Amino acid sequence: MQIGPWVLPSRVVLAPMAGVTDRPFRILCRKLGAGLAASEMLTSDTRLWSTPKSRRRMSHEGEPEPRVVQLAGADPEALAEAARLNVDQGAQIIDLNMGCPAKKVCGKLCGSALLKDESLVARILETVVGAVSVSVTLKIRTGWDREHRNGVSIARIAEMCGIQALAVHGRTRADFYDGMAEYETIRAIKSAVRIPVLANGDINAPQKAREVLDFTGADGVMIGRASHGAPWIFGAVNAFLSGGNSYSGLSRTEVRDIILAHLDSLYAFYGEETGVRIARKHLGWYCEQCFRDSACAARRDLMGAASTAAQFALAGKHFDEWAGEAA
Repeated sequence: MQIGPWVLPSRVVLAPMAGVTDRPFRILCRKLGAGLAASEMLTSDTRLWSTPKSRRRMSHEGEPEPRVVQLAGADPEALAEAARLNVDQGAQIIDLNMGCPAKKVCGKLCGSALLKDESLVARILETVVGAVSVSVTLKIRTGWDREHRNGVSIARIAEMCGIQALAVHGRTRADFYDGMAEYETIRAIKSAVRIPVLANGDINAPQKAREVLDFTGADGVMIGRASHGAPWIFGAVNAFLSGGNSYSGLSRTEVRDIILAHLDSLYAFYGEETGVRIARKHLGWYCEQCFRDSACAARRDLMGAASTAAQFALAGKHFDEWAGEAA
């Protein structure tokens, strides 16, 4: 799969997710087989970039190429300026968010709220594509609601404006994350345009990725929530799509080592206080994936740790015991 000048090593990519796809998680998922990993959504309002959260979202040190920054906003010129500034700081692909369903985003006429106004979509895309020398991609939903699924129309506008790749979540904004994703609209979009299309929504297993690719004809799949606590899903999907039906997965020792290395990278990136807090979220997901029946006790210990040292020691203890059970 190719986006502009970039030939991706895999057609299975990580979805940008606010509060999840920070630099440590992006780097981890790329190491484990994700072909691309976009930053958390960054506002186009440069006045807000001085906050620690925004500064972290703009950090790409040690990140493999191509480095992708996702921007959200509704003003074409503001988005163009934000894109230029991020390219100056090392962004190699700019991704525009027109898929986020969150009220605080849509309430400002950003994210998937933009799908209501196709003329504004066209102005934004034309302005940003014209402002930067790097590839610009777009993330959308199938429409505003089920009576207004205009994803095909938006996709055609995107191609006409010079968008290099399109990711489509198989729900409308009104669906939020409820119900099941539908892929008929994604298939229609892929038939309507010649640019690469990534199918997104409810892809939680290698077999599901294969089914969605076969049904939609999409060039790749984008995985979001299924990576929570299981960043190794990218390797599993890659193996399955390559015909590796005998893929045995990672050993418990390998999983333990991945988890502990992830914790270490979070502490280094965020520091003591924030590092403990951010790690709790990931540890909760890892507990759900690994411990099953004993998740409550381990989770309680890990959530209660007040320092990075205590948290890391407890994680080592619980995951060492879990890895030892397999032996």
